[in-house]
Amino acid sequence: MAVTLINPDGLPQVDVYHHVAVASGSRTIYLAGQVAWDAELDLAKQTEQAYTNVHTALKAAGASFKDLVRVRVYVVDWTPEKMPELLKGIENAMTELQEHATPPATLIGVASLDVPEHLVEVEAVAVID
Repeated sequence: MAVTLINPDGLPQVDVYHHVAVASGSRTIYLAGQVAWDAELDLAKQTEQAYTNVHTALKAAGASFKDLVRVRVYVVDWTPEKMPELLKGIENAMTELQEHATPPATLIGVASLDVPEHLVEVEAVAVID
């Protein structure tokens, strides 16, 4: 396996991501930010579609969620109250795709994305042998 995920002692132990990804593969895959082009204005549904798009892009490159070493999630007008909907979208995608991903992740609140209809964008990096 090209990626080992670690949650070091001394750092908060969280369920939705790991603090460290150690990659030993020979090919790095950089994905453009993925959005939900045709989803309604619903954070959970757009997040689910964005993660599904990440999965589709990874598959095209011969990778899967287990190969992820970095995820960045951009959310429009972020507030902590939006976390349950964001997590619901992620969980729905993982359940539907029957894959699970907890690589190092960063959540960034932004004023807007490329078009007003987009509420979330997911950017990812993977490494494979």
